[in-house]
Amino acid sequence: MIFLDAAATTPVRREVLAAMWPHLSGEFGNPSSHHSLGEAAAAALADARAAAARVLGCRPGEVVFTSGGTEADNLAVKGIALARRAADPRLDRVAISAVEHPAVTESARYLERVHGFAVDVIPVDRHGQVTEDAIAAALRPETAVVSVMYANNEVGTVQPVARLAGLAAAAGVPLHTDAVQAAGWLPLDAKALGVAALSVSGHKLGAPKGCGALVVRGRTRLEPLVHGGGQERGRRSGTGNVAAAVALATALTLAAQDQAGRAARVAALRDGFIAAVLEGVPGAVLTGHPAERLPSVASFCFPGTSGESVLLELERRGVVCSSGSACAAGSDEPSPVLVALGIPAAVAQTAVRFSFDAAITAAELDQAAAAVRGAVGSVRSLGA
Repeated sequence: MIFLDAAATTPVRREVLAAMWPHLSGEFGNPSSHHSLGEAAAAALADARAAAARVLGCRPGEVVFTSGGTEADNLAVKGIALARRAADPRLDRVAISAVEHPAVTESARYLERVHGFAVDVIPVDRHGQVTEDAIAAALRPETAVVSVMYANNEVGTVQPVARLAGLAAAAGVPLHTDAVQAAGWLPLDAKALGVAALSVSGHKLGAPKGCGALVVRGRTRLEPLVHGGGQERGRRSGTGNVAAAVALATALTLAAQDQAGRAARVAALRDGFIAAVLEGVPGAVLTGHPAERLPSVASFCFPGTSGESVLLELERRGVVCSSGSACAAGSDEPSPVLVALGIPAAVAQTAVRFSFDAAITAAELDQAAAAVRGAVGSVRSLGA
């Protein structure tokens, strides 16, 4: 089997398992307890926070450990918007790009539905990028927070986050970026990006599912979503998951090692795969930005097919991939991301996404490209 669905999840790395194992067994203390076991757990949690901060370009105290990217996105969008409106009731709008992950989109819609916020959706160009003019038009004196993802989970388009964050800052609006897919492939320095908040998730990096973090920089106001014992400096209550924090910090540290070299190698393999598919499959359409895209993602529409039928045929041929976001699996609706790019709904339903991990080889992608040619041809011949 050739696994080309790394944007959905990745296997846990052995180094990560080794680092977290002691905190699942002998060193099991509660980091809030004031005895030797608790103090050892607190020290491990502090070390993990410091290690994560080194990769994320922030101070340790700016790292909030969460249960994953979805919680981090919810905490950023809801938490910043609610806190800023509490301080200034005039701040009753949120702005999000048209290609956000559902964790961001649904958080904004919750604020609209339950708390009366207005939601401004920032359009993207045909490659899925937010232009500076588009974000400038969306920023209003009443905007409490704006969220633009670093790299898209379906088509791989990378946003000019630093430039967009600069425009937002000049307008006095904090910008949050969902960096879940960017982690491991692009620099994650929150200070250099100029963002107020940044989300990451461990299971895209070789850590277990269920661990993530939100960077909340400086004086950014944040209303907690989970109340209780005041852990995470009052921003996210609940007994600290030391093993998960250690796993995330270890995975982030490993992913940062030779990141540029790894990204360049995989990007070259990706480009070869894209060329092979476009050459071998008549009518295939590459989605997302042709150049400013994640090294690890190649996404296509295959008009005249059903995306689900192509997926089934590819798996029969030994290639595992997806039709887009794993979070929208089972939906019969066309992808909102592809529709936002101007792709007709009928064509959007033929989408297939191939996403690679760092261990991918040229031979595997050659084999996968041949499988794509055969699978699409077979589906078209059957009229499926």
